[in-house]
Amino acid sequence: MDGNGRWAKQRGKERYEGHIAGVESVRSSVKAAVRNGVEWLTLYAFSTENWGRPAAEVDAIMALFCKTVMGEAKELRDQGVRVKIMGERSRFSEEVLKMINYIEQTTADAERLTLVLAFNYSSRREITLGVQDIARRIAEGTLKVDDIDEQTISDSLMTAQMPDPDMIIRTSGECRLSNFLLWQSSYAEFYFPDTLWPDFTEEEFDKAIEVFAKRDRRYGLVTETKE
Repeated sequence: MDGNGRWAKQRGKERYEGHIAGVESVRSSVKAAVRNGVEWLTLYAFSTENWGRPAAEVDAIMALFCKTVMGEAKELRDQGVRVKIMGERSRFSEEVLKMINYIEQTTADAERLTLVLAFNYSSRREITLGVQDIARRIAEGTLKVDDIDEQTISDSLMTAQMPDPDMIIRTSGECRLSNFLLWQSSYAEFYFPDTLWPDFTEEEFDKAIEVFAKRDRRYGLVTETKE
């Protein structure tokens, strides 16, 4: 969800105001995902690297998260949206941890869409932790080296219970993954609209779905062309 800061700067606003405006795009994307029959939607809400931003901005993001959870949890549940938080939780304050538990518990029984918020998430860190887990199991004698395959690695990641993404969208025209789902995105389709995140409406989401529908997904294979 890229472009909040630039959106704010273009309008002479503070960066945190861009994050506030971006919440509406989250609402729009969730609605569009439900309407289009999407079953899993993962939003890169806060990367591990984002802790390096100015303290005032980080504090504003955390406060916005807490406020949004309180305001949206029950409505998300009513829409059939289950929320899961993906990332390391050790660095969060007690208040943020309380909100994480609240929204996960409040929406736990919803079944229409699973909304995953990658919060304090780093794909390299995720893979490192997964490798450590595999090494630990080998040392304990519960796993043999020759038994390690791609599924073993996938099962050791934070996304173990999730399907690999079909499509990754990065707004604002930036064309990079920025440490997001590096293992899982091997055969994902990529879409890089120039739209800044606060301007990413339901119509923009629908446009992304239309682009995806036209992609020829071969997974490294050859598709026979009909003449």
